[in-house]
Amino acid sequence: MRRGRPLGWGSPGGGSEAQRPDDGCDRMAGELRLTSRERLRRAYFHEEMDRPGVWIGTLYPPDAPTYDVLKSYLRRHADAKVGFNGTAFEQPYPTDEYAEPHSDDFERRVAVLHTPAGDLRCSRLESLRGQPGLHETFYIKGREDAEKYLSLPMPQIGGDVSEFFAKDKDIGDRGVAEARLGSNPAGWVAGLCGSETFALMSLTDRDVLHALCERHMHVVTNRVKFLLSKGIGPFFAIGGQELVCPPLHGPKDFHDFNVGYDKPIFDLVHEAGGRIYVHCHGSLKRVFEGFLAAGADVLHPFEAPPMGDITPAECKALARGRLCLEGNIQINRFYECTPEEIRDETLALIEAAFDDRRGLIVNSSASPYIRGQGGQSFPRFKAMIDTVVQWRP
Repeated sequence: MRRGRPLGWGSPGGGSEAQRPDDGCDRMAGELRLTSRERLRRAYFHEEMDRPGVWIGTLYPPDAPTYDVLKSYLRRHADAKVGFNGTAFEQPYPTDEYAEPHSDDFERRVAVLHTPAGDLRCSRLESLRGQPGLHETFYIKGREDAEKYLSLPMPQIGGDVSEFFAKDKDIGDRGVAEARLGSNPAGWVAGLCGSETFALMSLTDRDVLHALCERHMHVVTNRVKFLLSKGIGPFFAIGGQELVCPPLHGPKDFHDFNVGYDKPIFDLVHEAGGRIYVHCHGSLKRVFEGFLAAGADVLHPFEAPPMGDITPAECKALARGRLCLEGNIQINRFYECTPEEIRDETLALIEAAFDDRRGLIVNSSASPYIRGQGGQSFPRFKAMIDTVVQWRP
């Protein structure tokens, strides 16, 4: 069935809606007031909300104390999500790693993956100066490597998931706990190949790419079945679609490699009463219907020109009642413009995408990312949060 009964809220084995201590809803003088937990639940389930949700991603630069003031403000004023690593329960494949010199700025890290059909190698350049790393080579460089990877057995899965329930209890009415499923099949395979090799093999060896995607689809469905069997849910998240998405790939590749292999995963979540969040950058106008066809429940981000090609109003027209939009104030704006401009953009976003009081969580297009700029960017982030929290219909 496309949409099932909701899972319990963090109790092992699930439970009915009636088992929650309250419904997170209060009506005073005719005004609907929700806890953050209930507000986000309603966003994911396409139900009426008191105001849009608002939160900001938490992948801050490492060792970035200038963002402490933003983190504190978020805890006190914004809705919240806490992530749970749903990929941590599979036995890893046998892999060796070693380092070798590369330059004054980078060290090369080499990984060797041992498969029944032979070894595979990839390398990454790790910065010696605190900067982001760079992928250099990938495990799959052609059909022979793909067949080696396909010789791997399916990973064994098991372990203690009590951390999820501890996180869910700790966040309480401040938000929701979300089980993160890692990369979708197409994104995983593109990561094994690199974008250039994946694109070339989509022309010369499309069949083996399909075999790789199908294999990883079974890995993820087994992951979902394990998590569901432990009572985890109802909120799940996945990414990777952006690696096989315009402008890198056209609509046919998006449908064949994303929609086709995502839908069975999403269906499992829905049959258990859960909801699935998708993170995907790119130019989404020509493939937006694919997210609906696969069964995505929340989409982040949705980028207007020049970063993407679809406006909030266009997204809302396609998504109405079927898909919650999360976003979209472009992340660079928080470092380049005034708080007043952020406020105006936020109000314009709400007007375009929240006319039905459903399906909008205001967010930046990415987590804060510039080291040392937390203090300077805070007034802009605060303007976005305050505008949403103070919004009234």
